Amino acid sequence: MLNFDYYNPTRIVFGRDSIARLQELVPENARVLVLYGGGSAEKNGTLAEVEAALAPRTVMRFGGIEPNPAYETLMQAVQLVRQEGLDFLLAVGGGSVIDGTKFVAAAVEYPREDPWHILETFGAKISSALPLGCVVTLPATGSEMNHFSVVSRKSLQAKLPFASPHVFPRFAILDPVKTFSLPPRQIANGIVDAFVHVIEQYLTYPVNAPLQDRYAEGLLQTLVDIGPRALATPQDYDLRANLMWAATQALNGLIGAGVPQDWATHMLGHEITAMYGLDHA
Repeated sequence: MLNFDYYNPTRIVFGRDSIARLQELVPENARVLVLYGGGSAEKNGTLAEVEAALAPRTVMRFGGIEPNPAYETLMQAVQLVRQEGLDFLLAVGGGSVIDGTKFVAAAVEYPREDPWHILETFGAKISSALPLGCVVTLPATGSEMNHFSVVSRKSLQAKLPFASPHVFPRFAILDPVKTFSLPPRQIANGIVDAFVHVIEQYLTYPVNAPLQDRYAEGLLQTLVDIGPRALATPQDYDLRANLMWAATQALNGLIGAGVPQDWATHMLGHEITAMYGLDHA
């Protein structure tokens, strides 16, 4: 087994009706920016539920974060945070919203005039970030329990990753019910994304780490078993619960500790999505 340093401070709050726990998870005096993607979080009532749980804190919204979060859009959120003196970020959505929120958290106090430097240096120069939490509505990337992010810049046709321990979410709320209304395409993409995350950490070469291998095989087998059924019966709570937890476990660092990793497939995927706007996965 290879040497490793494993650290994960993210608190997971899992289960039905868990959004109400925001009342205890977010500091009472926080000035919160809620970041989200399209209009689904508003239409299905999730945003209203989030804001009710955050009362009576100051809460502002920032919507429109793209499926491949764009630097240009995220910098508008950075300006809003600075302008309004907001001090806590809450991502409501899937991996793209969470990735974008991580960038905003790091960029607000970043010393360089152009925070794209964060991506150019892969996060190596981040020394602080605003605290952030997540309400996960799409099981896929595992971004809710790791310190990675990927951001695109339209003007450069570039899509780059960064990592920093400063952008670990403080907590992640996972309510499987919030996945019931997702389009089948998004669920299918999420299943594939989680599967390939595991493969990138498993299908390399052996280093006598059977525990990590068994963990990885368990995730792969679970995704193969429940994936088609989760698509066929979207209202099945147990299936969606297991899918959600498997996607989180696929990239929270545990199965990759002490083993070689690849990620070439993901780097190819980043270039393709940056150039053609295809769905990730």
